[in-house]
Amino acid sequence: MYGEVTTALAAVALAAAPGTVVPAAAAEPAVQVVDEQQVTDRIVDLTLASPALGGEGRVRLLTPDGWEDREDGETWPVLYLLPDGLGDERVWVEDYAIEEWPELRDVLVVMPGMPLYGFYSDWWNHGDGGPPAVAAFHLQEVMPVLEEEYGAGGLRAAAGQSQGGFGALSYAARNPGMFRAVASYSGYVHPHQHPRTVEAGMTYLGLDWLALWGDPVGQRHLWEANDPYYLAEGLRGVPVYLSSGDGRLGPLDPPGTGPDEEIPGLEDPADPFPEDVYSPTEMLMMEESQTLAGRLREAGAKVTTHFYPGTHSPPYWERELRASLPALLAALGETGRF
Repeated sequence: MYGEVTTALAAVALAAAPGTVVPAAAAEPAVQVVDEQQVTDRIVDLTLASPALGGEGRVRLLTPDGWEDREDGETWPVLYLLPDGLGDERVWVEDYAIEEWPELRDVLVVMPGMPLYGFYSDWWNHGDGGPPAVAAFHLQEVMPVLEEEYGAGGLRAAAGQSQGGFGALSYAARNPGMFRAVASYSGYVHPHQHPRTVEAGMTYLGLDWLALWGDPVGQRHLWEANDPYYLAEGLRGVPVYLSSGDGRLGPLDPPGTGPDEEIPGLEDPADPFPEDVYSPTEMLMMEESQTLAGRLREAGAKVTTHFYPGTHSPPYWERELRASLPALLAALGETGRF
């Protein structure tokens, strides 16, 4: 199993001389499911007490047919859907109603949440480490719990929108063999190409951007340790779907669509955005996806790309999820239990 869950350690019995008091070994905190809510007949919401996050974390499940009557040891292939930087695990159901998609009736869909702008990483915190350790929460806490208690099997694929696209590729590249296919929809897939984007976005939200991976020069090794571009060899042979718009108005932008809210510091004064770009973030995401696509092909990944006119918005992400879903499911063995 990938990423053993952090479990409570049993006290070690030590031989001691008579009259000597030997304190019990301190137990490490264990991840625990503290709440389980049946939202609909197929949607289950879990709340976990997470040592990695230093608090509670949430996971939404879209369960397959027959899941409620599963026998001990019965498992299903798993599709992980990772949300954008808001970290809201409900987005896939609320925005796209994926519970109505017939293609998803034979897989367990896992939608983990994360803290705001958590970037699917264990934060550096200026060298101190500690919470939020988002990658540890997802891969070392959520994944083992689901595989032990909720019917999640060992065949996995992952996809994500915006920051979730980064998460899907970064997780897969950092852990070769963990995911059989990955997809990114307008993802921050090469953050070291545009570090000012990370700085501007986090500063705009009132977050300490240097707490994430540190300075892109001084702590470059931390940026590279999370950035799929530098981890491309880990995706050798893996089907990868990369999509993004060019930031201009496209066919799925309704009449009256305005430009993105201005984020101070996002624009490079030496390289200003074209006047017809309504979504600067999306333009940057396409540049990162294009750069990464070339690197992945060099590394031997099986890359499919779709670049199009359009903005950084959910209608495009739903379309791209639908387009990439056949390949994601095919990597899981044409769906079905095993």
